[in-house]
Amino acid sequence: MSVRSKSKKVAVYTSSLLAIVLWGMSYIWNDRLLRLGIPVEYFVYVRVLMAGMMLLLYNIVIGHNIHIHRKDSFKFLALAACEPFIYFVCETYGIQLTESPTYSALIIASTPIFSMVAGILIFRENLSLLNILGVLVCLGGLGMVTFSSNETGQYFFLGIILLLVAVLAEVGHASFTKSLSGNYRAEVIVMYQFLIGSAYLMPLFLTRGLKNFEYDLYLSWEVLEPILCLALLCSSLAFTLWVSSIKTLGVAKSSIFMSMIPVVTAVAGYLSGSEILSSLQWVGILIAVFGVVFSQWAGKRAARRKANR
Repeated sequence: MSVRSKSKKVAVYTSSLLAIVLWGMSYIWNDRLLRLGIPVEYFVYVRVLMAGMMLLLYNIVIGHNIHIHRKDSFKFLALAACEPFIYFVCETYGIQLTESPTYSALIIASTPIFSMVAGILIFRENLSLLNILGVLVCLGGLGMVTFSSNETGQYFFLGIILLLVAVLAEVGHASFTKSLSGNYRAEVIVMYQFLIGSAYLMPLFLTRGLKNFEYDLYLSWEVLEPILCLALLCSSLAFTLWVSSIKTLGVAKSSIFMSMIPVVTAVAGYLSGSEILSSLQWVGILIAVFGVVFSQWAGKRAARRKANR
């Protein structure tokens, strides 16, 4: 492998891990807003709109081509419908109903299993048994991290159903992203994803998000700070990095990294004092990390053997 090729691989894996760290942190910021009593319909809409406007400004300043080909219009509409519309609403309500950011993150971490199916059936991506074994090992470790976590809410199982819908929406998002990534820059794809998504979310924002609007609370720094973090870091930056990962690694292999989101969430919760991790959970974290590393390493070994035949 050439030095340039190795550098590209390192950049892709670094981008993937950074996106996962930011998304893992998002559960903590979402939970902070929910504990303040801020409606999902308010902060999700503001987050999405802010992210889209930030990227629009960025693309204009840099001079990127933001023209959409007519044949791709439906794909962009479907992309935004999957995420942010369906995903963010179901994910945030799921967190609210389960009353546990860590449990919620575990459900989202099942995405690689569904993404593997989509990657194989739709994009004809190749996965070895070792890739799949690595994912299963990772999910086993995640179970150790989360199943001994905090108490669950009264409507826990309804929250789980909503989170599973969010998982399916994420698979759809990854599939449409992969389809568009060959013709558009990552920043442009994510920009339209959020601008169109804000249009989808606007009715909810106007009818429910502003229903009990309190100027002093909703526009306070206590509320704006986590929303800004979500918009700039978890939406604009993380999704742009993720598009690059999907383009290079594919739908199935890139989604393997999503298994690390509960680990980041649990560690972030521990550091912030909102989660207490037991020895079993720390062991689970190590197993989960090993599973992700093994799935990627095994994939490289299998690819080398195939190339040498």
